[in-house]
Amino acid sequence: MFVNPPIAFDIAGQHCWLSAERTLFWEEAKTLIISDLHFGKTGHFRKSGIPIPQSVYKEDLQRLFQQIQYFQPQEIIITGDLFHSRENQEHDWFARWRSDIPGIRMHLVKGNHDSLNNRVYENLNLVVHEREYFCNPFRFIHDPAMIQDEVEGFYTFTGHIHPGIRISGVGKQSLSFPCFYFSDSFAILPAFSKFTGYIVVEAAKNDRVFAIVKGDVRRKEMCSIIQIQ
Repeated sequence: MFVNPPIAFDIAGQHCWLSAERTLFWEEAKTLIISDLHFGKTGHFRKSGIPIPQSVYKEDLQRLFQQIQYFQPQEIIITGDLFHSRENQEHDWFARWRSDIPGIRMHLVKGNHDSLNNRVYENLNLVVHEREYFCNPFRFIHDPAMIQDEVEGFYTFTGHIHPGIRISGVGKQSLSFPCFYFSDSFAILPAFSKFTGYIVVEAAKNDRVFAIVKGDVRRKEMCSIIQIQ
């Protein structure tokens, strides 16, 4: 499943594990945290006449199931954009997939793409949070721009922007990779879906960034060993 195992990372006094499959596992709460799955996006593109193969979506579902098998979470928290658009055949596949893991409690903090009627989410056995969700010591919200005021005692997890980091090689060569981004008060999770782009974030001095490179999670400081060709 993993080219390399997840790496340990402590935040707000909690033990977490960062996976190259773009998930974060919160050990104390036995909770898998993910963002921006965009399920249904490939079907949306096909309806628009863009021939995206269904295998892209099936691979994402399989990756998620493998993460569940590996970490054995009791809960899953999704920080927005579970579905990309209106209902389509891929939503039906997700419903069947969800029925295979009824014992896992799933929370959805709505993102800008989560526009389905709440009854759809309830039928999928999802606990829906319209704006934010608190689970001490963490706060979950979709868009970093919506954080506004910090809430004392809570560290915030977000998604939305699909963060990436640029790594420079010899001379003027560089490559970009999706990443986990951690500031002192909030984190931006990578998009779980591989059928997305990403925006390069500029990290401040004390920020901690982990690039996802070739099936591995690497601290930004360790990425100089990447061979750029």
